[in-house]
Amino acid sequence: MGAEDMGAEEIAVGEAGIRLGQLLKLAGLVDSGGSVKSLLAEGTVEVNGRPETRRGAQLKRGDNIRYCGRRIRLI
Repeated sequence: MGAEDMGAEEIAVGEAGIRLGQLLKLAGLVDSGGSVKSLLAEGTVEVNGRPETRRGAQLKRGDNIRYCGRRIRLI
């Protein structure tokens, strides 16, 4: 685990992973799919250090997500 992962909330995902929109709802960052679209359009969600705007982006174990100072690491 790198220094950047320290203090990150860990969320377990299956081998198939999870789509970004589903993760944002699971983590309680948004309430609905419409909210996901608006949030991602702002360009403030990062996946592995890069802005991500696709709610269908497939995430996998080891990915790191950042939004408004909150960090999530998929395990």
